[in-house]
Amino acid sequence: MRKFLLTALLLSGSLCLAQNDAASFAAELFRYEVHPNIVYHVANNYEAKLDVYEPAAASQPTPVVIVIHGGGWIAGTKEDRVLEMMPYLQMGFAAVNVEYRMAQVSLAPAAVEDCRCALHWVFANAKKYNFDPSRVVVQGGSAGGHLALMTGMVTPAAGFDRDCFTNQDNVWSQNPGTDKDPRVAAIVNWFGISDVPDELHGVNAKGYAVAWVGNQPNADEIAKHVSPINYVTSNLPPIITIHGDKDALVPYAQSVRLHKALDAAGVTNELYTVPGAGHGGFTYDQNQRSWAEVRVFLRKNVKGLAETTSTK
Repeated sequence: MRKFLLTALLLSGSLCLAQNDAASFAAELFRYEVHPNIVYHVANNYEAKLDVYEPAAASQPTPVVIVIHGGGWIAGTKEDRVLEMMPYLQMGFAAVNVEYRMAQVSLAPAAVEDCRCALHWVFANAKKYNFDPSRVVVQGGSAGGHLALMTGMVTPAAGFDRDCFTNQDNVWSQNPGTDKDPRVAAIVNWFGISDVPDELHGVNAKGYAVAWVGNQPNADEIAKHVSPINYVTSNLPPIITIHGDKDALVPYAQSVRLHKALDAAGVTNELYTVPGAGHGGFTYDQNQRSWAEVRVFLRKNVKGLAETTSTK
């Protein structure tokens, strides 16, 4: 299996770290091996791929984060968002960086189906890559936040998991346990869409949402079917949402509604508001404070995380 170290990421100009932080960061990177572009799902002649970042010397199964990129379901790549996994790598996680079908390949709900299949893939391959299936976290921003919510909130009963197959040793077979419910330990949602119909009609209508749902005859029903707000029950994992209250692309009010619904259902959750911030683009200080909240939330709510991972 092809393996290589993450040294190339040290060349990224977008990493703004103090000198001592950079040295620590480099040390963490050298502990990881990458298994790139693994095909985890094939649909509509599209091979959906993921990358695995594996701690090379881990003696016990490690927590794993599934990272889902944003881009309004119409743009973006897993490579664009590779740095989103870095705080998790510094905490000792393995990482799975996922791509999925976007609107120009397949309309909604294809992206949700792919991400659910990626979740099944992680559970099916936990032993191979030394993942701890009891400590799977899903993370995403914007459309990726929406997909992280859907991936971690729905069950197979929602109907998104039917076509999940896995490639093990070049043999395709239905994922073991696709009739079961792979449960994540926590969801980290960065300003994700929680109410898709809200972005199809009226003052909050957005072109990217219209493009993703398309002109399918049952577009409104599909939009409801892929809306996290409609899957709030008491049986959900802990969820943290980070959202700027001046977001012009994904209404902050959606995250407020989701937070209130989760509270009403008794779900452990947090809405961390970034005052004055828009759709991402946080300042350095805002970003640092947001990640500090994420770390605290995960240490409190993911079993064993505080004892087995770094708090950097």
